[in-house]
Amino acid sequence: MSIFETLESEVRSYSRGWPTVFDRAQGSWLYSEDGKAYLDFFAGAGALNYGHNNPVLKKALIDYISRDGVTHALDMFTAAKRDFLETLNDVILKPREMEYKVIFPGPGGANAVEAALKLARKVTGKESVINFTNAFHGMTLGALSVTGNSMKRGGAGIPLVHATPMPYDKYFDGAYPDFLYFERLLEDSGSGLNEPAAVIVETVQGEGGINAARLEWLKGLSDLCQRHGILLILDDVQMGCGRTGPFFSFEEAGIKPDMICLSKSIGGYGLPLAITLIRPDLDVWAPGEHNGTFRGVNPAFVTAAEALRTYWQDGELEKSTKAKGERVAQAFTELVNRYPKANLVAKGRGLARGLEFENGEVAGKVCAAAFDRGLLMETSGPDGEVVKLLPALITTEDEIEQGLSIISESVDAVLSR
Repeated sequence: MSIFETLESEVRSYSRGWPTVFDRAQGSWLYSEDGKAYLDFFAGAGALNYGHNNPVLKKALIDYISRDGVTHALDMFTAAKRDFLETLNDVILKPREMEYKVIFPGPGGANAVEAALKLARKVTGKESVINFTNAFHGMTLGALSVTGNSMKRGGAGIPLVHATPMPYDKYFDGAYPDFLYFERLLEDSGSGLNEPAAVIVETVQGEGGINAARLEWLKGLSDLCQRHGILLILDDVQMGCGRTGPFFSFEEAGIKPDMICLSKSIGGYGLPLAITLIRPDLDVWAPGEHNGTFRGVNPAFVTAAEALRTYWQDGELEKSTKAKGERVAQAFTELVNRYPKANLVAKGRGLARGLEFENGEVAGKVCAAAFDRGLLMETSGPDGEVVKLLPALITTEDEIEQGLSIISESVDAVLSR
């Protein structure tokens, strides 16, 4: 592995926790060059909800490439883009009575967030955006300005301005009514709060530590935005595409955001694709006012459309995701009860699950022990104190049980020392 250490930047991160060279992947498994199998409960940080090299999506991709389908086309019209838009509308938007226009902002989630922030400011003529404690929205400057993590913010090298953080759900452990501080600042002409263009929020904070907002909190936030004429941007980059059960993570809260950011698993196969959904009346862009070279990766349109057709025509994937998530929650609760003095906390929704430890050192040791036993999972939270699970949604029940057994062994190995 010397070539990586010699030539690759010190900024690399995941490879430090998983010091092996991966060569092949299928379903919920990654294989190193020496043939060792690793059960993947990381799934490309949520970019592989349908697993590695999903055979249905792979066939669609190979067929498209084999017939010399267009790969790169900027924002030109292509047959692949048309198929994706029609499928998105027919399978996802129309059945949910959702009317949105689609922006293709670039290849990643940060691109989707940047487009939403930029458009919100253009529409309203206001600069300020409200974000939340422990939020993560991306590593570009605009996205970093609404991100909470101090280490990531510190890498910007310049002041991150025009954003004001507010307490996320349960930040004060129920000591104060929801949005007491936020609404007081909005209504007090002496508060000094700049009138916000938008609020940006995650329904479950993935990088922030698998903090799952209550549905009533999300509904209350939506109502607050409507009362005060503030645009609501829902960042569903990691928690969308079925990660919490429904296709959109906010569906069960009964809200309709003004803008929705999607990336990661929207491409289906792990190919780069991001979209920003916006209310039609907000589509005030001038042609070319927001663009990018890779805002239309056509092979990703192909696998994205095929994923929607294959997995979202009925409710089976949603049901199985919720059932598997409850099984993980049960197993985590058992660990919490097994080690009452360790102050463990089980967290999450659907197949976005976390087990919080007292500090990042302990959580890191658990992940290292799991890696030694053939399981990939990462840590999250302000200090890396949460062991984070994002298995592919198509992970079988037997694979879930296998992974949970390794996690149990790993926790025992660390906490029983």
